[in-house]
Amino acid sequence: MLRSLALALTTAASLAVAPLAAPAAVSPPDDTGPGRAAADRALAYRATVGYQRHENAVRAGYMPDKYCVANRTGPGALGYPHFNHAHDNSLDPAVPAALYYEDDPSGGKRLVGVEWLVYDRDQNPATDDDRPTMFGVPFTGPLRGHFPGQPVHYALHLWLWKHNPLGAFATYNPRVTCLPGTTRPAPGS
Repeated sequence: MLRSLALALTTAASLAVAPLAAPAAVSPPDDTGPGRAAADRALAYRATVGYQRHENAVRAGYMPDKYCVANRTGPGALGYPHFNHAHDNSLDPAVPAALYYEDDPSGGKRLVGVEWLVYDRDQNPATDDDRPTMFGVPFTGPLRGHFPGQPVHYALHLWLWKHNPLGAFATYNPRVTCLPGTTRPAPGS
């Protein structure tokens, strides 16, 4: 008797709550909130884990720059950029346009970060009505090209594989350094 009373009360409570829960069950999934950002970040991790082996990145079309990019206005660096320009304009968390490596103690390269690069629609650095976002974070820019022929663009860095005390999306990481003689010579030197 006690068991059937408990069953009856549980069933009644379930039926009473069911109408309240039904609207939430049919609402569309949140594709812009923290849940989406976390899922996209996990996707970026899974997509780039194979690039921990430097040769895998090169085989996948990421072209290594022989120079390490240091922050000229403060501490830290980006490391060695490896761009795959076929991935420019990607807003897919699994398809970054660039990978960043640092020198490791054994003379190899260690993956530390990734970057997405999206061209500015009107190529006017004074306007930003087309600024993209990813992981719930707006891209920086618009930025003038960093080398001849590179369009005005937006960029988003993610320190996916090395902690950055300035934040996961900061441009430079003070924990990344360029070894002496590895940075691009100043123009005219």
